[in-house]
Amino acid sequence: MPEASEHVIVIDAAPRAVFEHLRDPQSYVGLSPLVVEARGVREEGGVLHYLAVERFRILGPVHYDNKIAVTLRASDSDPSRLVVDGDVDSPGGVTLAYSYTITPRGAGAQVVDRIDVSAPPGLRRFALGQARKVQLARGAVLRQRLGGTER
Repeated sequence: MPEASEHVIVIDAAPRAVFEHLRDPQSYVGLSPLVVEARGVREEGGVLHYLAVERFRILGPVHYDNKIAVTLRASDSDPSRLVVDGDVDSPGGVTLAYSYTITPRGAGAQVVDRIDVSAPPGLRRFALGQARKVQLARGAVLRQRLGGTER
């Protein structure tokens, strides 16, 4: 059963600007602190597929590059509720479903960042902990890039 985590960020940017940022695979380099590269982006029927490289530091300069398959979908059919969502498949049987629901809030936007993590018992706690740390850091980076607060 997946473990869920949700985080709300208020951005001082128009909802459309936040949506455009979150639907661009290159935006995830640095947005998710572990992601150092997004490559092989291809579109199939409006859905983006790409390979993201997460870099884990092991000891000093020694690192491990975890290659994850990402699917990204974006829906702007309802301008009052823009959605970017997708799935991540990582080695070791770790999967993550994510969604950003972007709604107007004052002159800016509110982003509800939700993740659902599934992992085998031996990796479950580690995977959820890493995903939650990345989620919280993503909120801070979005605020830096686009302006705003989080709660």
